[in-house]
Amino acid sequence: MNIYQHKVQYYETDKMGIVHHSNYIRWMEEARIDFLSQLGWAYEKLEDMGIISPVTAVECKYKVSTVFGDVIAISVCLEEFKGVKLKLRYEMRKADGAMACEGYSEHCFLNTEGRPINMKREYPELYHALIS
Repeated sequence: MNIYQHKVQYYETDKMGIVHHSNYIRWMEEARIDFLSQLGWAYEKLEDMGIISPVTAVECKYKVSTVFGDVIAISVCLEEFKGVKLKLRYEMRKADGAMACEGYSEHCFLNTEGRPINMKREYPELYHALIS
């Protein structure tokens, strides 16, 4: 799995010149979408199949500040998946290897009516792609 790279943009910084904390959650989202695409399950494909995957929980622990121009390497790994709830862990590192942020996001899978989907039973190809 390739590590997702994000270059910090000027608009992501605050008056002190540091990245605003809310952007790390956006970067987690970018990395999650990239992770799914690398598995062969682009988010557009999921939506076309009638699958949505809302966030049910998120956590970030900030370690080192990042600033405009930094390139942040975001690794994503599957922490837990049993067919309904997906938990992904993220590590965000600066170019020098310093941990900028670590966190996780949890997601469920719903159909377009908002009902939970058991991926193992209803979409076994996606289920197996996630657990591989």
